[in-house]
Amino acid sequence: MKISLLILVSATVVVHSFAPVAFVPRGGSLSGSSLGATASSSSSSSSSKSSTTKDKKASKDAPPVHLGWDSHNPVESMPDSLVREGDGPDGNYPMRSRFEKLCREAQISITKAIEEIDGEGVFREDCWTRANGGGGMSRVLSGGKVFEKAGVNLSVVYGSMPQEALQAATERGVDRAKGMAPGERVPFFACGLSSVMHPKNPHAPTMHFNYRYFETDGGVWWFGGGTDITPSYLNEDDMKHFHGTYKEVCDKHDPEYYEEFKAWADRYFVIQHRNETRGLGGIFFDDQNNKTPDEHFAFSEEAVNSVIKAYGPIVEKHKDDPYTEKQKQWQLMRRGRYVEFNLVYDRGTVFGLKTGGRIESILMSLPETARWEYDHQVEPGSPEAEFLEACRHPRSWV
Repeated sequence: MKISLLILVSATVVVHSFAPVAFVPRGGSLSGSSLGATASSSSSSSSSKSSTTKDKKASKDAPPVHLGWDSHNPVESMPDSLVREGDGPDGNYPMRSRFEKLCREAQISITKAIEEIDGEGVFREDCWTRANGGGGMSRVLSGGKVFEKAGVNLSVVYGSMPQEALQAATERGVDRAKGMAPGERVPFFACGLSSVMHPKNPHAPTMHFNYRYFETDGGVWWFGGGTDITPSYLNEDDMKHFHGTYKEVCDKHDPEYYEEFKAWADRYFVIQHRNETRGLGGIFFDDQNNKTPDEHFAFSEEAVNSVIKAYGPIVEKHKDDPYTEKQKQWQLMRRGRYVEFNLVYDRGTVFGLKTGGRIESILMSLPETARWEYDHQVEPGSPEAEFLEACRHPRSWV
């Protein structure tokens, strides 16, 4: 059984320079002259905030209750910025702009590097905006010499969501809807860059990354993201390189980051109904607001800018490896596992579908081809069995 998904898109990108970020203290409260309002935990301020929020929701520029799958308007070129002061909940507008700029620049540099590795394929661009603010740009390469499909999506979203959708978008059940009445929808801002690369060769791994910044009404903010790798066959040298690259990044910012975020990835990327991980991990983090926004931003910046350093040499090493039809079929079955995780468990997919995100962008992560074989069993002692053992019992690589 095979599934196919093909996205062809086109447009133009313009990169804009943004103002520096203001300091935001631990705990997520927003303050500073650059902000439209100051969040407070006092009852009087909460009451005032609630009234302000209700007035804002009622205005003609308020974010829609549900974005709607058909609310995305194609445009020929991107605005200088999709972040506009005054859109969405009151918050740290300079950080929103700064993070969008990071995502735009990373999207350009990563797609350029992937085109160079592929040698033939070219990313097509697709831009869109929403009347109530935000929008995005997809860059997708299909049918390349090395990559069957590769995509990098930028998205800026203003909207409101049910509190249960917000709960599903966080890792540890953190209350991101403080002060909201039961059943009241939560206004939010989100900016992120996400990507999946699916090479043709079974010995060249699939790679995924996502880096994001969230704010919700009431001055709550957090960073999340990570980069992970999904081979079909185990190559320990490749895993040492990939994990070693991200350990170096983590160690520069916090000596505890790598062990924590590596373990987090091993927990998060589990296909629960299979009792195995999607791949061989990497780093994953969410709900990060225990340091200053500048510190979290600096880590996200270095992590996303290390994607090609971690992944590129592995693809270069294996893109021309010989392979058998049996190995190709195994790759397609592992892609089937990839699809299962993304459609059943992936937090970004669930969040996008529940908030009316752009369907083509949400499902961009799926490979063009995948396979499900009834009651398939790997041969004991085979390379396939070795890989499956690593998925069932995550190990340390560095």
